[in-house]
Amino acid sequence: MLAQLPPALQNLQLPLRLRLWDGHEFNLGPTPSVTIVVKDPQMVTQFTHPSLDALGAAFVEGKLELEGSISEVIRVCDELSNALLDEDEGSQPVRAHHDKDTDAKAISYHYDLSNAFYQLWLDSDMAYSCAYFETGSETLEQAQQAKFRHLSRKLRLQPGEYLLDVGCGWGGLARYAAREFGVKVFGITLSKEQLALAQERVKAEGLEDQVELQLLDYRDLPQDGRFDKVVSVGMFEHVGHANLAEYCATLFGAVKEGGLVMNHGITAKHTDGRPVGRGAGDFIEKYVFPNGELPHLAMISAEISEAGLEIVDVESLRLHYARTLDHWSERLEDNLEAAAKLVPEQALRIWRLYLAGCAYAFARGWINLHQILAVKAHPDGSHELPWTRDDIYHP
Repeated sequence: MLAQLPPALQNLQLPLRLRLWDGHEFNLGPTPSVTIVVKDPQMVTQFTHPSLDALGAAFVEGKLELEGSISEVIRVCDELSNALLDEDEGSQPVRAHHDKDTDAKAISYHYDLSNAFYQLWLDSDMAYSCAYFETGSETLEQAQQAKFRHLSRKLRLQPGEYLLDVGCGWGGLARYAAREFGVKVFGITLSKEQLALAQERVKAEGLEDQVELQLLDYRDLPQDGRFDKVVSVGMFEHVGHANLAEYCATLFGAVKEGGLVMNHGITAKHTDGRPVGRGAGDFIEKYVFPNGELPHLAMISAEISEAGLEIVDVESLRLHYARTLDHWSERLEDNLEAAAKLVPEQALRIWRLYLAGCAYAFARGWINLHQILAVKAHPDGSHELPWTRDDIYHP
């Protein structure tokens, strides 16, 4: 049996069992908590160089099966990869091409999968972005409402103001801001499935006079400073490094003088934006977010500043996103039978790995999440922000 496995695997002490296509089993350590079932004989030699993207691809393509909780699978596979590979071996910054057609197709690939599928594991408002845990013990529903409230307070929303929601998703934040803070909202998305359901929900809540949602590229936004406030949540990851300057300039042109801009999104660990996690980022690029690029906090901050906006507040919510993704992953795992009826088998395999893997990545600090608040100051440099942030937490 030992002769059938590469020597590099024989001295590892991991809670991992390999079960080969012929039924033979080999434990790589005591009390295995995870079993990898190798269905393709050619996969055995790949275990000497087990990058996370290669292991993930093999699972997606049915060459491997995984037994054990999905979160434990991710942890043990990372330990296996870590034992045999150097960190970020061969990792290079992603530089994708971005134009309106390419971005629209990429958004459709990810977000138009199935509204019913997303409803299985998201909260009732279908907020597909980092939640905000004020104590850490909140339910997903409570934490997503807290996120909407936190964003609205940071933007100092006032009744009658006009809010631009860039990448409005299923409209949860737009409806919350209109309902709870009395603002008018113009939201845009590139996902037809999202837009259809979002518009249904706006109508169901009787908010048609306050909330208008459209299928629109951010590059086509009006540049006449008509909006009092701008919020962009979980969207700029799709913009691309090459287009960040245009993205920030567009937000600057959309907001009035004295207005606030909130950018909430995932940021890279490395300043050059190269992926991390021994292939984990490459897996996400291939299977989950085609053309996605994560800028470092320094990169997006520089572009925001160059556009003429003044950054006034930055907050990291990395551990909040780890917990959010844990909730999502657990909810999906609890609904695998229903999910299998809504999406193809390969898609379900991708999403199981993606949600659990991202929870692990945020917890480990491979990626981050930052809320960046900026102001478009008046020509004399003044603005109307309070002297402290006390109003955010004690309104």
